[in-house]
Amino acid sequence: MNNNLRYALAAARLTTTDVAAALAVDPKTVARWLAGRTPYPRHRWAIADLLHIDEADLWPEAAQRHRALADGVEAIYPHRWSVPQRVWHNLFQGATEEIGILAYSALFLAEDRGLINTLATRANAGVKTRILLGAPDSAEVAGRGTDEGIGATVMAARIQNALTLYSPLFGLQGVEIRLHSTVLYNSIYRADDELLVNTHAYATPAANAPVMHLRRTDEHGPAAAYLTSFRRAWDTGLPYRHNT
Repeated sequence: MNNNLRYALAAARLTTTDVAAALAVDPKTVARWLAGRTPYPRHRWAIADLLHIDEADLWPEAAQRHRALADGVEAIYPHRWSVPQRVWHNLFQGATEEIGILAYSALFLAEDRGLINTLATRANAGVKTRILLGAPDSAEVAGRGTDEGIGATVMAARIQNALTLYSPLFGLQGVEIRLHSTVLYNSIYRADDELLVNTHAYATPAANAPVMHLRRTDEHGPAAAYLTSFRRAWDTGLPYRHNT
């Protein structure tokens, strides 16, 4: 019997049918979770998001596997889509000095208006914010679109869409947006000393590739390599000139 889950559902005034509908599963599946069966990770994270609580509060023993795996490695998620939305929000909300985004489009972030508002709030609080996206007309962007099987023009269109959605950040003090023409082996999302690194794999959309949650512990830890990568890509980028 999972009393933690039972009490959390009662506090949120949700029934098994409500949870089943939200997660697109059978109500009998939810009943089995209440009886003590541990859900798959994607379902645990979805329930935690639904209830606005931490996964560890519902399944302490299962959450252990997402704790630090090694010095500087906090967690590894099998796919970008399996990273709980609260993890992205918590990452950027916790920034006090610097936020960095390095990707081709990062459209999934730009489409989250709440997250855009968070970036704006942190920028207004004095957090330096650097966003580095692929140059839509570059050969590298075209190549990535072809590799993913979506086509060069679709990848370029995603970047244009992202730039449009990032428009609330234009003109804010401390926010700078650049376009790069580099071959990315990873997309990097940084908030101070914490990073979410989305690996890239040939012929695989970034959303389906793993994500590492890293924390900078020293100059020789795993996070240091990605921070260096970000800096070098940033130095090659050109300022984005948006229409005012």
